Amino acid sequence: MQIHSKYQGIKGFVRTYNYGLKWLHMITDKAKFKARVLAFYQKHGLSATLDAFPAKRSTLFLWQQKLKKGQGKLEALNDQSKTPAAKRKRLWPDLAIAEIKRLRWEHPNLGKDKIYPLLLKYCQANNLKCPTSSTIGRLIKDLGGLRIFPQKVSHFGKVKPLKRAEVLRKPKDFKAAYPGHLVALDTIERFIHGVRRYVITFEDIYTRFSFAWATNSHASLAAKEFFNYCCLVFPYPMTFVLTDNGSEFKKHFNSELIKLHIAHYHTYPKTPKMNSHCERFNRTIQEEFVDYHAGELLCPANFNRTLMTWLIWYNTERPHFAFQNKLSPVQYIMSLERAKKLTESNLGWTHTFSLLFQFNLLQ
Repeated sequence: MQIHSKYQGIKGFVRTYNYGLKWLHMITDKAKFKARVLAFYQKHGLSATLDAFPAKRSTLFLWQQKLKKGQGKLEALNDQSKTPAAKRKRLWPDLAIAEIKRLRWEHPNLGKDKIYPLLLKYCQANNLKCPTSSTIGRLIKDLGGLRIFPQKVSHFGKVKPLKRAEVLRKPKDFKAAYPGHLVALDTIERFIHGVRRYVITFEDIYTRFSFAWATNSHASLAAKEFFNYCCLVFPYPMTFVLTDNGSEFKKHFNSELIKLHIAHYHTYPKTPKMNSHCERFNRTIQEEFVDYHAGELLCPANFNRTLMTWLIWYNTERPHFAFQNKLSPVQYIMSLERAKKLTESNLGWTHTFSLLFQFNLLQ
């Protein structure tokens, strides 16, 4: 799982990696379930299968037929697209289409809901039938999106289109399977007496182990330094890191991940729910700690000294809702250790105070 980080700087890698992910998840969970049902049916018969699984007789025969047509390949059991082979063309007046193109050309970020009232006035003035807001969105999609990206002008006067950097996006069905499989980072911004301060947060999705750090800088060097602290505190190696598209998670931070062979996933723009676990920890740390020690943020060193005490309590004693309010993150890690579910561990984080002295937090 580390190869994609080694070749992350090569042109065209992101497109190839996303294409590979598509084929990796080609056999869906539903297809695997259908295959298990058919295997049970061949072994135990029809009546036992109908009692054991919520499937009808006609459905079983349909699945068998699909599998036979697909020459026994499980991909044949995937749900097929229900889109009709021949779509009807949307027939609207050419003047209305031309007006949509004009509005979109003059105002590239104008959406369908904003275009509708402007187009309605134009259609009423010209005795034309006006499409609805949703239909305008479909027309824009049919016309290729009508999206115009901003351009930049070089000092030579040459116009160059701005190329948006392609980054890795977290697959929608990605789930953390073990500690360190996926960790998330985010930034909290606070204003204290007109002074801006930042709290960078970290959470392991599988164990809910969390860490935080206050700083007066929003640069990628600060995020890189924080991540190095996380590598010392968190007892397991990391495979994937999930962040938003903030500038603090670019340049030096991204270079550090490439150096450590850790994949860097980004959320989609304006989609905080993709990083929901870390966002929820942001709310918890603000409600339970930051709001009561906001004055100390003027001096990040003093704030971090108090914050470390709270984080030790949070990770070792505070019960977490994800574990039915019975276990803390470290207690859950210890339960995994006792169950021998983990093959690689460096559970020396109980010596946190010795690590904190390395960070110069308790000086």
